[in-house]
Amino acid sequence: MLLRHYLEQRLSKAAIARLIGVSRRTVYHWIASGELDRELDDVAVRYGPRPPKACKLDGYKALIVERLSAYPRLSATRLFEEARKAGYVGGYSQLKAYVRSVRPRAAPEPVRRFETPPGLQAQVDFAEFRLPWGVRYALVVVLGYSRLLWFKFYPRQTMAVLMAGLEEAFAAFGGVPKELLFDQLKAVVVDDERMTGGKLLENAQFQRFAAHWGFRIRACRPYRAKTKGKVERPIGYVRQAFFYGREFVSDDDLNGQSLEWQTQTANRRQHRTVGESPQLRFKRDERAQLQPMAAHPYRSPRAVDSLPVPLPRPARQAAYKPKVEQRPLAEYARMTGVQR
Repeated sequence: MLLRHYLEQRLSKAAIARLIGVSRRTVYHWIASGELDRELDDVAVRYGPRPPKACKLDGYKALIVERLSAYPRLSATRLFEEARKAGYVGGYSQLKAYVRSVRPRAAPEPVRRFETPPGLQAQVDFAEFRLPWGVRYALVVVLGYSRLLWFKFYPRQTMAVLMAGLEEAFAAFGGVPKELLFDQLKAVVVDDERMTGGKLLENAQFQRFAAHWGFRIRACRPYRAKTKGKVERPIGYVRQAFFYGREFVSDDDLNGQSLEWQTQTANRRQHRTVGESPQLRFKRDERAQLQPMAAHPYRSPRAVDSLPVPLPRPARQAAYKPKVEQRPLAEYARMTGVQR
């Protein structure tokens, strides 16, 4: 219609092409092919899929499918050799792409979580977060049955931070689980030494801390695959749902916002795995199964008690001064025969 309108106004083909947004050759083609006399379509034009093009592999696809049905792990190289013997003259890349698309694949085995009864287990891990004023480490504790989440940010990941953080988590839970599972615990500084994994769990002071609060120390070995996700997924959840996109001005502000988010959002949501709110599941089933709190916080032995008793210093003796015989200068002159 536009083409007919512009032609009636006696515009040049070049001007019409510029106005319509096509090339001059297209304008000449429309005029020569009778597009000016064609009636308008009553309905919108719909384009279907392109018809498949014949390829050299078409006659051998049934052979490939049959061989893969009998031997699903048969390699594309072997199938290429068999197809060549059957008369295939095409290339290997085409056959390999087709084999990849039709090879039978086993359905992935669903992940089965190692579920624990109420009050038995909590999982612990550190996670690193970068802020404008430095790196902060979130100590994350998750109760295995209810998935109740507790975490707090600290400037370092030392033994003192680990023990103080666990005591705060126990106070928030109102009790102590029977065992703590450490899922690939990151390095913790103990007496200026970085300790990881099982080496930390063998630390004498941490064992005394566990005995004081009455929990057993467990590592994810050897059944880590069954426990995987109870603390790792919450760490990713904290990064995506809480940390990213928020603004913090100080450590106090960071921990204040995190505490509010835990109470109002994280522990009230419907957990995908258990299908319930962690807070509801905790109050109903798990709180009463936790062990009672200790009478007082853990007090580590004094550093001076572990130091060796210093040996008494030997009494200082007066410095030895040799006695020198003093003579007048005249005596020396007489002995040497030199007259002054």
